[in-house]
Amino acid sequence: MTGIVGVIRMRRKASARDLPLLSVGIDAISQLEAWCGRRGWSPFGFQREAWHAYSRGRSGLIHAPTGVGKTSAAWGGPVAEGLADGDGEGIRVIWLTPLRALASDTAKALRELAEGVGLGAWTIEMRTGDTKASVRARQRRRLPTCLITTPESLSLMLTYPDTAEKMRTLRAVVVDEWHELLGNKRGVQAELCLARLRAWFPELRTWGLSATIGNLDVAMAALLGDRAPGGATIAGDEPKAVEIETLIPASMERFPWSGHLGISMLEQVARQVDRADSTLLFTNTRSQTEIWFQALADLRPGWGDALAMHHGSLERDIREEVERRLAAGEAKCVVCTSSLDLGVDFSPVDQVMQVGSPKGVARIIQRAGRSGHRPGATSRVVGVPTNAFELVEFAAARGAIAERRIESREPLRLALDVLVQHLVTCAIGGGFKSRAMLAEVRSSHAFADLAAPEWRWCLDFVQFGGAALAAYPDFKKVRRSSDGTFRVDDPRMVQLHRMNIGTISSESAISVRFGNGKRLGTVEENFLAKMKPGAQFVFAGRRLELVKLREMVATVRPARRKARGRIPQWMGGKFPLSTELADAVAANFRRSGFDPEAEPEMAAAGPILEIQRAWSTVPEPGELLIEQTRTAAGFHSFVYPFAGRLVHEGLATLCAFRLARDRPRSVGVAFNDYGFELHAAEEFALDEEGWRELFEPRTLLPDLLECMNVHELARRQFREVARVAGLVLSSYPGRARGTRSLQASSGLLFDVFAKYDTDNLLLAQAQREILDRQLEMTRLRAALDEMATATIVLVATRKLTPLAFPLWADQLSAEELSSERYSDRLARMLGELEAAAARPGAPELQPEMSRF
Repeated sequence: MTGIVGVIRMRRKASARDLPLLSVGIDAISQLEAWCGRRGWSPFGFQREAWHAYSRGRSGLIHAPTGVGKTSAAWGGPVAEGLADGDGEGIRVIWLTPLRALASDTAKALRELAEGVGLGAWTIEMRTGDTKASVRARQRRRLPTCLITTPESLSLMLTYPDTAEKMRTLRAVVVDEWHELLGNKRGVQAELCLARLRAWFPELRTWGLSATIGNLDVAMAALLGDRAPGGATIAGDEPKAVEIETLIPASMERFPWSGHLGISMLEQVARQVDRADSTLLFTNTRSQTEIWFQALADLRPGWGDALAMHHGSLERDIREEVERRLAAGEAKCVVCTSSLDLGVDFSPVDQVMQVGSPKGVARIIQRAGRSGHRPGATSRVVGVPTNAFELVEFAAARGAIAERRIESREPLRLALDVLVQHLVTCAIGGGFKSRAMLAEVRSSHAFADLAAPEWRWCLDFVQFGGAALAAYPDFKKVRRSSDGTFRVDDPRMVQLHRMNIGTISSESAISVRFGNGKRLGTVEENFLAKMKPGAQFVFAGRRLELVKLREMVATVRPARRKARGRIPQWMGGKFPLSTELADAVAANFRRSGFDPEAEPEMAAAGPILEIQRAWSTVPEPGELLIEQTRTAAGFHSFVYPFAGRLVHEGLATLCAFRLARDRPRSVGVAFNDYGFELHAAEEFALDEEGWRELFEPRTLLPDLLECMNVHELARRQFREVARVAGLVLSSYPGRARGTRSLQASSGLLFDVFAKYDTDNLLLAQAQREILDRQLEMTRLRAALDEMATATIVLVATRKLTPLAFPLWADQLSAEELSSERYSDRLARMLGELEAAAARPGAPELQPEMSRF
């Protein structure tokens, strides 16, 4: 294991100190500094800068590493203002959080500062989907001084006509963890809500907090909309040390494949956990969380309740109990997903571990920040590779952190499904007029380029449901009155809209409960749909037996016999490598001569890279490596753009389509983060011109539309678009709809629009989303442009290389083989390759190489 420290330094981007202070006054800010002094620390420069900028009426974005005090930086301005004017009546601050799990920790931190400077009369409350109905009813009558809420709950509040009057004292909105909202529809929903609040209260200040993001200017533009030119970008200039350590496997195979280490490092992980008082063991999926929790529980039964699990599908009271034990220092190890990526008060955690590649630089920084979560402390993360190449990825992540290569997040533009939902929200909440609402909507970054025809289409849609649905009353939600005001008059429409507000789409969830009613959490409908009573599965750290499945409720009991049981699978399991991390990995592959003390990961992976160089090569910048080899199953071409698995999925499918179009044949594909495989019974006899034509970027879109069956993919994506736009509803009074019902409704609407309303803008949006989301179209096009002009290094290899073997293994696993036949063929190939690797310089193993 190694521990290398990289220091992140954040440079200050803007200063507000050349402007005069408002009436907030220096005295109020001095009281903040005195409070810090009583706690034994002095405010950082970026915190003072944020307080002064707020006091001058400015909005902006605060960017700093996790654990250096962003919350205090954003909260201090409103607190100082409260000290200066002494007015505690009415709501002053809305604190927008992306996760309900953050709300309680945030409330604790905000109360501590407010009470510490003498604002004990301030009320700080939460309003989320978990808030009790009685509390929400009280807040409807009287809002607290500071309301901590989510984009969905804020949007719901906007449906009440008296909201503007109740919020007339509002001074500021703070958007916490803005990077978590940027780039998804919840972020667009937040942008529209902020635009509405700024239209009501022109002097409103908006501040965003972000720990890990590369494109600050774009992030602030999305946050502030048309007010971004006057915004302040404030970066914490305090150094934050991040230490990445890696567990090195006791033995290393020279031909790794995806996940081949599995939980073989379990004993090493358990020993590492034993060395710390508290550990967060992060995994990349909920299924992995269940697997690792069960494995640790079996290995270390003595840990008992000190071992816990946390992921988003567990029941809320289970998650809250884990969070309480974590904060109280009662949990030795919590196996978790991104549900604990974010947080305020996790100071008791002194160790973070990451199972599998982090896939992105920002992600590992965020997770490392759960340890040392206080100013001046070092954040540490211990990497646990699930295959040997992930050693290279952990080393690459460390290098990228040191060089400040952190991913950017691009905000969504023109998400019309979110816009039409928001228009209905505003029509319910007092109504709107077209010209004023258009100006308001265009003031947001997401809809700054909204064209007049698109706006008219949206207005027609909320009034009539579009051309194909104009005859159906259920889609006539909004009515335009004689004075030009758009309103919703039907109480049933109001109720249904409020029940279905939001942009989060997922598989329909089945509630898992014991016979006594105790809830464990939710699993996706598709997982349990084919199970019969008596079937066993593992969930929430328990071995369970299905008793019955009825009306979206699975009744279970503890399994009576100790069987292995299935682990639930959730959608969205595999992340692609980010561009920044993929570039760093490719650079590491090109290096040699590693110092075992400084880079033990690369030293451990060295023998693998030596075989790669001996049997083929490693591409230099500007080169595209293509390996060709023959096995008993046929001919294989392996192409390595190092562009991430989603891009490679699109490239593999595109190339296979073009090969089969030019000459009818069956072409198999496989793909991972490093490259893709094309496999056929006969050789691809391609010269330079043939490979160049295969990578031709000019016909990318039409070829993809044809070969990917994008129409059917868009049909599936339309389900989410239709739900957000209010065409299909997931919740009704007293009941919920299952996945099949939603699919049937959205599928029928898609077919109707495709046949009778081809200009429906939601159809085009569904197609655009599937290209961007499933294939990363922008990144795919950039990769294809690079491939088209790169120097092609064509290598005829005698054996599968270390880079090729995992692709071959993935392609093999996709064939219809029994598990025994698969494992036999895999073991036989591994035996052949390991025997050959013992004599890598043998003449019969030397490759034939050409460049063009």
